[in-house]
Amino acid sequence: MSEKTYIQDVFEVTRLIPFGRVSTYGAIADYLSLGSARMVGWALNKSFTSEGVPAHRVVNRKGELSGRVHFPSPGMMQALLENEGVKVKDNVVQEFKKIIWNPTDELD
Repeated sequence: MSEKTYIQDVFEVTRLIPFGRVSTYGAIADYLSLGSARMVGWALNKSFTSEGVPAHRVVNRKGELSGRVHFPSPGMMQALLENEGVKVKDNVVQEFKKIIWNPTDELD
């Protein structure tokens, strides 16, 4: 049996982000003790080949849709969030502090 990779760990935590909420690359990295928010971004870039990884729910620490350029179309990340009731204006999640989900607070 192979050892689980950090990419699989990132996918598992990302799958736990509730519908209509967002988390950040840094919050996920801190929870998994990865030391780098970029590692979460790299992992999520691979999520398009995996079923059920809601990468659109992960934004940067300012609530910006910084990962939008990695989606199949430029507006897809925003559209997916808006379909969940998340308000986005100028590529920034509105009411960010109200809907943020931090795995360290929610899972421990």
